[in-house]
Amino acid sequence: MTTHNSAIKQELTTLLPGLRRFAYSLTGSMPEADDLLQGTVERLLGREVPDNVGLDRWAFRVCRNLWIDECRARKVRQQAAQQPELSDGQVFDGERKTAGEVELGQVNTAMDRLPAEQREIISLVAVQGMSYQEVSETLAIPKGTVMSRLARARAALVTMLNSEPAGTST
Repeated sequence: MTTHNSAIKQELTTLLPGLRRFAYSLTGSMPEADDLLQGTVERLLGREVPDNVGLDRWAFRVCRNLWIDECRARKVRQQAAQQPELSDGQVFDGERKTAGEVELGQVNTAMDRLPAEQREIISLVAVQGMSYQEVSETLAIPKGTVMSRLARARAALVTMLNSEPAGTST
């Protein structure tokens, strides 16, 4: 299996430039593309290549699927940020929607400023709903590291969001 894994790593090394360009074409942002590429590579190394599928095709499919998952997660975050009062049966008005969009923009900006390792952890726990143990296994890091990175990410987000002026616009 070690030989198989090293062969995959070697083949992945040659695929990385093209995979990175593909990730950039999906995200439109180099930091997001790098995060997507990192997630893709982690996923590829953590699983066996399906039979009858070349590593290159599988890698691009995994990358695309991760991006789709991220877009869905953003939509869920956006809806949650815009509609928390709907659970009380209240009517949602345009002013609240606009305020929610501003808040979502602030959260996205704050998330973008987090180090990748913290953004990844908070995304897996808060957005994907993974347990600390699942994140630990997915990323192959100790559970304590997951918990500490998550705590630092949450603290950093609170600090950044509390320092953001409300309703900033240019």
